[in-house]
Amino acid sequence: MMDSHHAASWPEVPLALQAHPVTSAPWSGGLSVHIALVETPEGPHLQLEYLLQGPIARLKWPEPNPQAEFTDGLWQHTCMEAFVGAAGSEAYREFNFSPSGDWAIYDFSRCRERTTSALPALAPAIACTPRESTLLLTARVPFADVPSGPSLQWNLSAVLEDHDGQLSYWALAHPADKPDFHHPQARALTTPSIAPCP
Repeated sequence: MMDSHHAASWPEVPLALQAHPVTSAPWSGGLSVHIALVETPEGPHLQLEYLLQGPIARLKWPEPNPQAEFTDGLWQHTCMEAFVGAAGSEAYREFNFSPSGDWAIYDFSRCRERTTSALPALAPAIACTPRESTLLLTARVPFADVPSGPSLQWNLSAVLEDHDGQLSYWALAHPADKPDFHHPQARALTTPSIAPCP
């Protein structure tokens, strides 16, 4: 069971993402992410809810995959992402959540220096609910898949593709002239560790 004080220290409201200004024709809607700790029948999980509001029909979505699996290159199309590392460390982990249900997890020793890592024992669970003017993608990540540390630093982000193949890049912060979700300063959200509280 999670400690209630521990859980309450996480953001209580959704966090707005911004399109990188270099994007020539960004999607005209809004995108926010709510990040929280939740109890599930399978145990405690990190839950990320990506909510898109606006002209959803203008965006291109990957087809659902009933056998959702680890897939490289998800970021080349519409994909929700999260980058997280322990505060004070150059190492971090990248999560990719596709509306298809496919996913990817990558480890890095420092900015863009990828390391070889085994697949997690439990894959993220992804659910996607599209409606006329909203789309909600919920990703649940087992605690064991999230890096540990006294505190964690996050970049919550997304790539959105329109029907012309144009991509827009959304994140909490854009510290570089070009879209760069890996930039250390893009991890603009700090939270407590998800390790059990004493």
